[in-house]
Amino acid sequence: MSAYDFPQRLAKRATRSSSATLALLAISGLAILGLVFVAALWAGKESDAAALDRQRKLVDSRLQDQVDRVSNDLRLMAAGYSSLISASASMSNEDDAGTAQAFATMSKTVFGYNGTFLITPTGDLAFASDPETTRRYKWIRPLLLPMVRTVLHGKEAAAANAPIRVDLMRLEGRPSIAGIASIDAASRTSQPLLLAAFRFLDGPTLDTLSREQGLAGARYARTADAEANEVAFQIEATATHEPIGFIIWTPDLPGSRVVARLTPLLTFAGVLIGGLFFALMVRLRKSLLELAQSEDHARHLSLHDVLTGLPNRALFSERFKHCLDGLRHHGNQALLALIDLDRFKEVNDTYGHPAGDELLIKAVARMQELLGNADTLARVGGDEFALLVPGVSAGRDNELLLQIIKTLSAPFELRAGGGVIVRIGCSIGAVGIVEGTAERGETLRRADVALYEAKSSGRGKYVTYDVSMDSRGSERENLTRELRKVLTEMPSSACNDLRPEDDAGKLELFFQSVHRATRGEPISGAEALVRWRHPRLGLLAPDRFIPLAEEAGLIDQLGEWVLRRAAEEARAWPETMTVAVNVSPSQLRRRGFDSKVLSIIEETGFDPARLELELTEAALFEVDAAVQSTLGNLRSQGVRIALDDFGTGFSSLSHLLQINIDRIKIDRSFVTLLGSKAEGATIVSSVIALSRKLGKAATAEGVETVGQQDFLIAAGCTDLQGYLYSRPLPCAEFAALMLTPDGRLRGRI
Repeated sequence: MSAYDFPQRLAKRATRSSSATLALLAISGLAILGLVFVAALWAGKESDAAALDRQRKLVDSRLQDQVDRVSNDLRLMAAGYSSLISASASMSNEDDAGTAQAFATMSKTVFGYNGTFLITPTGDLAFASDPETTRRYKWIRPLLLPMVRTVLHGKEAAAANAPIRVDLMRLEGRPSIAGIASIDAASRTSQPLLLAAFRFLDGPTLDTLSREQGLAGARYARTADAEANEVAFQIEATATHEPIGFIIWTPDLPGSRVVARLTPLLTFAGVLIGGLFFALMVRLRKSLLELAQSEDHARHLSLHDVLTGLPNRALFSERFKHCLDGLRHHGNQALLALIDLDRFKEVNDTYGHPAGDELLIKAVARMQELLGNADTLARVGGDEFALLVPGVSAGRDNELLLQIIKTLSAPFELRAGGGVIVRIGCSIGAVGIVEGTAERGETLRRADVALYEAKSSGRGKYVTYDVSMDSRGSERENLTRELRKVLTEMPSSACNDLRPEDDAGKLELFFQSVHRATRGEPISGAEALVRWRHPRLGLLAPDRFIPLAEEAGLIDQLGEWVLRRAAEEARAWPETMTVAVNVSPSQLRRRGFDSKVLSIIEETGFDPARLELELTEAALFEVDAAVQSTLGNLRSQGVRIALDDFGTGFSSLSHLLQINIDRIKIDRSFVTLLGSKAEGATIVSSVIALSRKLGKAATAEGVETVGQQDFLIAAGCTDLQGYLYSRPLPCAEFAALMLTPDGRLRGRI
């Protein structure tokens, strides 16, 4: 991509940035919605996990309670049987068998056991029993023997106690709680007895457990064959820790229940929020597109001249820099030419600004027909243009410049001037650029010297820079020296008459009135303008000596003089009138500028609320903390800040946000478009609407026709300034014309 496509690259970068912002917002919105749903599901799962864990612990606790209950039951049954045996010491063996059988029946009935046996230390039945009992015990005997040995071992270790052992195990293929207890009472034989009993877990015990713990649909299974909505609790054998079965039930999951109830609501909320977010994204994208278009337009305005559409000084400077960089890399050569239209001012003053604007547009169109795609023609002043021709070939520079002079010397027919035909011509100062010959500033200076030579030698020609021309720059040096002398010897009064002995002349203060945009247009204030009355060159406008003052470091001294004289003169005006004073960028960036302004106000006794400092957008191009602090201090003391020539320099809405501007001054180049270009009304109306929304005053400069005045008043502009009311006048004349004989402000000057 060419270096000249810098603005387009900025626009594409801004578009990509906007798209990235939209994508980020969309992802963020979807992530938020997703997090809401995930959080709800997570909370439900956590609640379910906690509830399930609680139910498992309760089941485990109840199983332990069953084990403890069996232990207590065995202790009671062993004690009862011991007492029964002791009381029947005279009974025969047949009676003992009957007693054992009766006791077994009682334990099943009273204690709810599925089987009880009186056994010997060897694990055999102590008494003869019926065949069914004998057969049943035969199958479970091997499983009870380890428990028998444990109980006997415990009995030997502590003979005073009756040891008991209770285990979970599988008996007859079913999960059971089995226990062995020793019987301490002596029988008619010396052989000790043991009481064995067991209870199945998958019968009434499971029903009781399910009822007490609220286990919905609880059932027993040998394997963990739970359904999708069920859970299985593994029962392990006490001795071997092997699974002996599973308790399966449908758990109570409050989290899932809550999620199920909230799912329709969350779904509806998600759809609603998604719809709203989608609508917001559509609207935001539309706004971003509109903003991007507005930024493109504002960027175009900031880099192009509004009237002619040519690049302005800022864009030309950027392209000039890239051109010099290209020369350093490729070793080519280029041409820089400064073009000044001859007799343009006479046409503009004679036929009016509309005719002057039309002349500029037509002159630009003629020059552009002669240029190539890589050439840059920029408007750098009212009737001044800069031409940059990169990669120029030998001989083309002379031919191109001659063609420009020829085409601009041809007659122009101006409709805005009533069909008048005018001739102007041009003067050109040119300089060839070869890699390493000069820097940007020096190259521009040489072109300016050549242009001055072309204008001084009769105009209508082009002059190529020559070293010998530098000697003729002594005139500028003389003017600079005389300006320094003027500033040193200026009398204290702003309106002193020129004395004959003043060989360098003197500075004079002029005022141009500013009027309220209301019925009758009363004067609201004036803008202070400096002129140099030179004894040899006549009355010089600021553009002749302000650049000299800036180059020579005299601008601060000149600015202080203008401010002091304006305050002294305006002090005698009515209290409702303000005075506006222009401030240069170098003044604003000077340390202590705010202190100097406040000091002058205090010395002159002027009301700071009646002072308005006008800053150009160039002064605010690089706003830093020091500048903001300076302007903030001035505003805190009542001084007002105005942004002059809004939209013609480094236009940026950030100026209105970074700096608390009190007034926006609409440049005359926009005002002159009213009635001549459709865009003029749109631009001016937009600036006025912007100022009203931001609570800023708006002053329109360059008002020259009643039509412009009426449009500006209808659009809501607060103040008007221009030749329609008054040209800049010396302070004495302005004071004379300001008041009517009865002391009232005049409606129009």
